[in-house]
Amino acid sequence: MKIYHAPNTRSVRIVWLCEELGLDYELEMFKLGDPSMRDPEYLKINPMARVPSLADGDVTIFESGAIVEYILTKHGGGRMRPNSDSADFPVYLQWLHYAEGMIMPHVNTLVVETILLPEDRRNPVNIDRARKQLTRMLGAVDQALGDNEFLAGEFSGADIMTGHACTVAARLGADISDKPNVSAYIKRLNERPGLKKAFAT
Repeated sequence: MKIYHAPNTRSVRIVWLCEELGLDYELEMFKLGDPSMRDPEYLKINPMARVPSLADGDVTIFESGAIVEYILTKHGGGRMRPNSDSADFPVYLQWLHYAEGMIMPHVNTLVVETILLPEDRRNPVNIDRARKQLTRMLGAVDQALGDNEFLAGEFSGADIMTGHACTVAARLGADISDKPNVSAYIKRLNERPGLKKAFAT
């Protein structure tokens, strides 16, 4: 498998997943905003000129959640996701998709407003709103975790997706001071060798 990857992007999730599963992979490296991501050959793989993308034999697929589901289905051997008849399965699906549906839109706003835009074009109203919404979205994660180590029983693809989103949100200044479960969750995940390697790649 080949992972099209840029540091500090959603493609970290795919490297992390492959590390957790012990899968062999090759990296095609980009920098964020790399002009080569707009080359015609790469646009055939990912028409949005973004990462992650995955090439696996004759299959090419983009969008991080879809790639996580694909890898777990094709190469996971039943690992890192509950069986469909398990009570954890609907919970797993919920948190697998929560990252992109509820957390990352506000993360995207913060990245644009605090990193990508020059200071004179930044909108403090947008920044404040995004941070408030992130606090609310992470509150649901805190409640769901309770005394649990992970979101859906054992460590799973849901933690790859939403755990990564929680980590990024905290790094961007989301207030987790009143969310002890999320704080401990982020610390646990960031101590995993697979995530350490993915963030260092």
